[in-house]
Amino acid sequence: MSALLPRIQDVASLPMMVKQGMERSVELQSDVPLQVSRKHYLSLWNNEDPEGDIWTSGSPSSHTVLDVSNITLLSSLESCFRNTWKPLPLLVKIIHKSRLRYYGKFGLQIDYPFQAYFEVADQSGTMSLVLWNELCPEFYQKLSVGTVLYIQNYSLKQSYSNRSHPQMDHHQMKTFHSVEICLNARNPTSVVTVVSAKSVLPQWGLPEVSYLFTTRLQLDELSNNSACDVICLVTFVGRVERVKSKGKKGPEKFWTYRWIHAVDGSSDRPFILEVFSSSQPEVFSRICPMTYLVCTQMRVCRVEGSLPYLTSSCETETFITGYHKGQPYVSDPRVKTFIQWTKTLKDNVVLQKTSVGGHYCYPRPPQTFTQSIADASAQVPLVAAADLKKEMETLQYREHKKVAIQGQITAVRYTKHPKSTESRGTEEREQVPDVAPDVCEPNTQDHPSTAEQTTAPISTAEKISVRGIKRRIQTRKVKQFSLSLRSMAAKRRSSEIEEEEEEKRATLDLKTLRMSQTASEIKTQMSYLGKAAVGRSRNRKCLNICRSNLQPTHWTPEQSADTSPPVVCPGFYQVTILGINKQMAIDAAFLPVVSSDDPRAVALPQDPHGNTMLSCLSSGFLCPLSHSQSTLPQPEEVLGSAGELEDMHLVCILDLCHLGGDRVEVLISKVYRVTEVSKCTAL
Repeated sequence: MSALLPRIQDVASLPMMVKQGMERSVELQSDVPLQVSRKHYLSLWNNEDPEGDIWTSGSPSSHTVLDVSNITLLSSLESCFRNTWKPLPLLVKIIHKSRLRYYGKFGLQIDYPFQAYFEVADQSGTMSLVLWNELCPEFYQKLSVGTVLYIQNYSLKQSYSNRSHPQMDHHQMKTFHSVEICLNARNPTSVVTVVSAKSVLPQWGLPEVSYLFTTRLQLDELSNNSACDVICLVTFVGRVERVKSKGKKGPEKFWTYRWIHAVDGSSDRPFILEVFSSSQPEVFSRICPMTYLVCTQMRVCRVEGSLPYLTSSCETETFITGYHKGQPYVSDPRVKTFIQWTKTLKDNVVLQKTSVGGHYCYPRPPQTFTQSIADASAQVPLVAAADLKKEMETLQYREHKKVAIQGQITAVRYTKHPKSTESRGTEEREQVPDVAPDVCEPNTQDHPSTAEQTTAPISTAEKISVRGIKRRIQTRKVKQFSLSLRSMAAKRRSSEIEEEEEEKRATLDLKTLRMSQTASEIKTQMSYLGKAAVGRSRNRKCLNICRSNLQPTHWTPEQSADTSPPVVCPGFYQVTILGINKQMAIDAAFLPVVSSDDPRAVALPQDPHGNTMLSCLSSGFLCPLSHSQSTLPQPEEVLGSAGELEDMHLVCILDLCHLGGDRVEVLISKVYRVTEVSKCTAL
């Protein structure tokens, strides 16, 4: 099967073996689950994305002649509510569209438990419209902002007060909040006609769709929770991660999101965007550097000590290059101004400043830690070291969680990323495809426990050559590459004394100070380091999109083999944290920001510090940040100051992310000394 699949271009063309007599079964011919009494699939990784062939789209709009002589206006619906009357038709335009909402749960006897909100308008004002159940698969993909609808046989209900609403002040129209229009497949059976753009007449008086585009320069003036639209050029795309939705009722649900940096030429600072999947899976998965990105109804988030960022709302829609055609915003003057600015750019210059994937988290933790261990709802909950293992075991695929633990740092080790994939040209990198992926990405399974790390560590060059031998690389140039690295390693270790000195410079293990007294008491030690933690530069589109996206929902033919793009950071520190109960220890990776070109450098406090191990863990970066790494301290210099961490009680902020299988990424983003912990926190 593994040899057959790469040659298959269309999975649907594969024959299906079925039980005799079931060849013409309706279930087999339909895109529905076979083993359960369900009529639709759910998205693998969240609850908002449409999944399956039942979600129709692209159907032609109606060109039929409409009788608009007997329609009613939205302004008259409030007075008709609760009266027994036959509703007159409506002629409205969609001005906002929300993401899908799935409300299914065990025992619910509804075939398609979906709901979607739209804001519609006519010449009298705006009102909410709700698409229910079976009508969602039929119409959700067809209805977009700017679409004109002719609606018959609808019902009216009192508005649901606990839902979000888009900000629509810029439309300058009256909003009717008391009732909402409901469209159902039965009781009554609603009739929805999508009117083609060519059939829309000016005398209908339907309003134009209005946008509120904001530049990066103007963003600094907006208040918290304000809504705005943005158009920008993407320079950084983070990996897709998942987070549990905040709803406490019903089954567990997830949202998928990714962090994005984008520029618009109005400021030296980029937009920092937290973009959630908005029921547009194709657009969301294809966001990549150098694409034009439009996000509507984004909300401003302000956190003390950080630059403002934008996050998606329920009404956010995203569009990228290839999806802009026909959208109402293309004629907006601010969009045209942005397009003119992009024509002044040189692609190769912008491309050198782009990166994809890796660990990214914003905003940074505050200067003072104030969460209490009793506050389970805190954004950064303080957990006991003994409970940390359970936290990681309960993580779902690509779920991200931030936690804080108390303890002491007992060991620090530095591991370099090999320079081969960074310094060699593209042609040479492509000649060593079997080596590059593992070299660029440290494997969690190859890291020994901290107790084993007290032995002499092998150098970077040795790691490459040993792995190359184990893989039995047959390519001559790969062999030559490994041999040259071994010869380089031999020259660097001309004597046993020099080797010992080099190891001391590369590793500082604080267990030699105090850990030996408690090593026998430690019941559990966890060592995790995810492959996906390190971001990658350059715009190798297909490869980088695959790396930063989730596991695909549908199988596609394998892409041609490609090598890993160069990593952004030169190496990482492995920090061993011993819990205050002395029963649990965990290894966490620390990836300091070492260059101002790193996306994580945006909004970092630029206060200088002494580049000690403690100051680096507290600030998250090496000082000073610049485009060149020549002025930065060497890892052995930073490790040389780690002695001050001995017996120091700390609160460590950890970022956890499940990478699939048994791989859990644990990164340390900040440490607090006792003096930086608020008194409300129980120590």
